[in-house]
Amino acid sequence: MRTIAQILRDSKTIAIVGMSNKLERASNEVGAYLQQSGYRILPINPSYAGETIHGEPVYASLQDAADALASSGQRIDIVDCFRKSEDIGPIARDAIAVRAGCLWMQLDIENQPAADLARAAGLDVVMNHCIKVEHRNLEG
Repeated sequence: MRTIAQILRDSKTIAIVGMSNKLERASNEVGAYLQQSGYRILPINPSYAGETIHGEPVYASLQDAADALASSGQRIDIVDCFRKSEDIGPIARDAIAVRAGCLWMQLDIENQPAADLARAAGLDVVMNHCIKVEHRNLEG
């Protein structure tokens, strides 16, 4: 299992599940920060599918985003979850299906069965950590 620092250094593409187009939402703020920090973000939210957030197309599912990347030989490095803890199980299964590198659960989000499932499939797992805070800590 890679450390948080290794995960963030090795990653280029971050799918943000539950990303909102509302500027006051944490998912929107974190997405903007990650994009400004050089990551490609992939907003995932079926409510906004077909729209854009921060200039990126919004996908209805992780599979749709992965399919869009596949044509250029890219993949999703991190699946960053802004969903309730009880909603993480299906997201973990989807992250495994698209061969993501890491399942990341934001602050106050923990789901041990989903984490165990993802780890067993070879994904790195981070629970109850804000990706923006962790990235800022690395940058000093």
